[in-house]
Amino acid sequence: MKQLKTDVAIIGAGTAGLSAYRAVKTAGKAAVLIEGGPYGTTCARVGCMPSKLLIAAAEAAHGAHHAAEFGVHIDGQVRIDGREVMDRVKRERDRFVGFVLDSVDNIPEQEKLRGNARFVSDTVLRVDDHTEVHASRVIIATGSSPVVPKEYQSLGDRVVINDDVFEWDDLPRRVIVVGAGVIGLELGQALARLGVQVAIINRSGSVGGISDPEVRDSAFAAFDTELDLRLNAQILEARREGEEVIVRVQVEGQPETVERYDYLLVAAGRRPNVQALDLHNTAAQCDDKGMPEFDPSTLQLGALPIFIAGDVNGTLPLLHEAADDGHIAGENAVAYPDVQPGKRRAPMAVVFSDPQLAQAGLRFRELPKMGVAFGEVNFANQGRSRVILKNRGKLRVYADLANGRLLGAEMAGPAMEHIAHLLAWSIQQKLTINQMLQMPYYHPVIEEGLRTALRDAAKQCVAAKMAQVQESEQLVNNA
Repeated sequence: MKQLKTDVAIIGAGTAGLSAYRAVKTAGKAAVLIEGGPYGTTCARVGCMPSKLLIAAAEAAHGAHHAAEFGVHIDGQVRIDGREVMDRVKRERDRFVGFVLDSVDNIPEQEKLRGNARFVSDTVLRVDDHTEVHASRVIIATGSSPVVPKEYQSLGDRVVINDDVFEWDDLPRRVIVVGAGVIGLELGQALARLGVQVAIINRSGSVGGISDPEVRDSAFAAFDTELDLRLNAQILEARREGEEVIVRVQVEGQPETVERYDYLLVAAGRRPNVQALDLHNTAAQCDDKGMPEFDPSTLQLGALPIFIAGDVNGTLPLLHEAADDGHIAGENAVAYPDVQPGKRRAPMAVVFSDPQLAQAGLRFRELPKMGVAFGEVNFANQGRSRVILKNRGKLRVYADLANGRLLGAEMAGPAMEHIAHLLAWSIQQKLTINQMLQMPYYHPVIEEGLRTALRDAAKQCVAAKMAQVQESEQLVNNA
């Protein structure tokens, strides 16, 4: 067996692994990048990019179908060619993957190892049966994989995950989606707008990860006008019959139904890829699912020379967070044992549905119980939103009543991907509501809706201060 020594061994060549590799090399240390699967990040291959390509096609179809609402009439029927849709998705997807492959190709061959790594000890890895790597430090960046519950595994190729969708040559006729999170909502709505009969089933009442009940209700009301979206529902049984999936579905408080689909698309979460790492051979403390305990600020496993970065740590499974994770893990691996908490950006997340869902800073469920101002805008009558017929959803901002500083926001509405950026930037800069209101707002733009919400929050902050002053004066008078 070949023996190899290095400063830092990185398991996984995805977004986090590549970011960690760059950080280690920038610091002048030796590194080896180990990958057992195909090169190319989750984002480029089966995540962000192909899903947005499918959504782009869906938006074009939706626009064509609804052009008459603007007085624009398309002669004849709108025709969606599923093969052409999927051909473009795959061609452009492969182009994005190619950019990642180019960056991997630029890594010296002696610093890349093909194969599956597993721990022999804290700092020794065995890669398949061909190489033993002795490293001073190790970074785990193995990503995550979609979960397919046992009850669906008997469906064979009739049960699919998002990875499979982007390998379709044509669009199917009927799909039932399990899960109304980010993936389920994005793919489910896109497929429905492309003419696929779609049902989206979610066990709970949540939609797209939104925790603010008012924003969530506004989002559901919007989706309910075009989607077969069933919340608080469950699949009682799913079985295969020829090339079809037969499911028994029950929505809370309603009779069960028996339905037929071509595919069951599971979008019910992802599992960290740690099972094959043999972490039991290290001194890491693991839970009953094999997940190692680690410090989320340094990404270090206990006091060990092992770090965990990206989707595999299950903290923030987003590309920009994975890249930041890789950088933090890489720098701390180089600095070990003098590790330091990494610098984090303001949290932000976007669901590319229509209306778009987004979050910046603290979520509603993370807010303190008291001392918060809630400013909101309903997009139903917001000027620019009505102009473009995207006037659905609600935006809510959260501010500290004491000092007016923006804490966070959750939103459903048009162009929320851009509004979320403005809010995340403001939160990271620790701006107050009044400082944000002093910024320029053009007319007519959707950002004017954000200004409405900020003004609402500002009024509450002023009222809270006045109440505090009055209370102080009353105490003085009573004394």
